Amino acid sequence: MNSEELLQKVRKIEIKTHGLSRNIFAGEYHSQFKGRGMAFSEVREYQPGDDVRSIDWNVTARMNRPYIKIYEEERELTVMLLVDVSGSRNFGSVSQMKRDSMAEVAATLAFSTIENNDKVGVIFFSDQVEKFIPPKKGKSHVLHIIRELLSFEPDHTGTDINAALEFLINAQKRRCTAFLISDLITPPQPSPKGRGHVDPIVIASRKHDLNAIQIYDRRDAELPEVGLLKVKDPETGARVWADTSLASVRQAYAKAWRDQQEALETLYSKTGMNHVSIRTDEDFVKALMRLFKQ
Repeated sequence: MNSEELLQKVRKIEIKTHGLSRNIFAGEYHSQFKGRGMAFSEVREYQPGDDVRSIDWNVTARMNRPYIKIYEEERELTVMLLVDVSGSRNFGSVSQMKRDSMAEVAATLAFSTIENNDKVGVIFFSDQVEKFIPPKKGKSHVLHIIRELLSFEPDHTGTDINAALEFLINAQKRRCTAFLISDLITPPQPSPKGRGHVDPIVIASRKHDLNAIQIYDRRDAELPEVGLLKVKDPETGARVWADTSLASVRQAYAKAWRDQQEALETLYSKTGMNHVSIRTDEDFVKALMRLFKQ
């Protein structure tokens, strides 16, 4: 892609996603995410009707009467986008590739962020963190993010979501809202460090408001009946022949997808993550609205 083509693509995605974020998502974003972070302000004596969960037991013990903690909303929110740039994003069987859908979703979230005068940053990851764009405000910053979303080419093709989550945990000390944007074909794996070790996704979901956005193609979920088909794994380069005329082959492929989705549901339940799945040939607007309402 030359610079002129890239500029045209940036302009096209800016027009589409900026309008969406301004007219549709800004209100939902503000009501659902803005002010979730709460900073401790002071304590005061307990009054009838106060939430007992806010009682400061240390102060209460010292003063021999109940006191509660008072919090105030943090005025500024930081949004982090964790974008999967592994080889599997370069696939699409209908109108566009997964990477294009990921770019549109990420750009919409980025514009929604700056519409509310918040900061947005990006972590591009494959089987390692490929690029980090620190959180900043402003339209020029978002346009820089969009250019990177459209043009960035990673050094590696594999996937390691844990690496991205560990980077987020270390790089973002204060609580933030984070969106994991991936096809999730390679879900976060249990840590090999053994018993007693807490997996990065558990830590990240406790420390931050972590949300998963799965972008997938219809052929990730089912094979077409087109006879003998040579299939390549975009992350490993492995090639295999599949006889799609056999119902058993198509059924096994579909079952593998369902099993993977069930494993993801278990993961979401374990971590309390909000999540949504978006197919590349579907309108992502309704899906993001569902995510915001979760």
